[in-house]
Amino acid sequence: MKEFDGLEVHYIGLSTSILQPNIAKNYGIERSRYTGFVNISVLDSTKPDKPAKKVALAGYATNLVGQRIPLEFDQIIEGKAIYYIALVDYPNDETYNFNIRIFDQGKEHLLKFSQKFYVNP
Repeated sequence: MKEFDGLEVHYIGLSTSILQPNIAKNYGIERSRYTGFVNISVLDSTKPDKPAKKVALAGYATNLVGQRIPLEFDQIIEGKAIYYIALVDYPNDETYNFNIRIFDQGKEHLLKFSQKFYVNP
């Protein structure tokens, strides 16, 4: 989790193979040992109970040899929760450096993190 000027940004990268088949189907995500997803949620930390906040996201992932992969985020709303999901393909034991711009009410914040993906047996 990282904080930016009234925002609490939670992020994680995982293999799509961990998703339950019905959940993957509901959101049009293909389960694969060679595809990961980045899940980002943004909370408004200036309000009580930190409600989910709609924002715009844009970004890319770069592997360790410098190949850049653009990320396309889909917004998922479940009740009061809002998630932003982007898919990334990978070979085994691949580390990606993520650079994601968060646009919120005329302000831009840069979320940077690294994630290593493994092919699940």
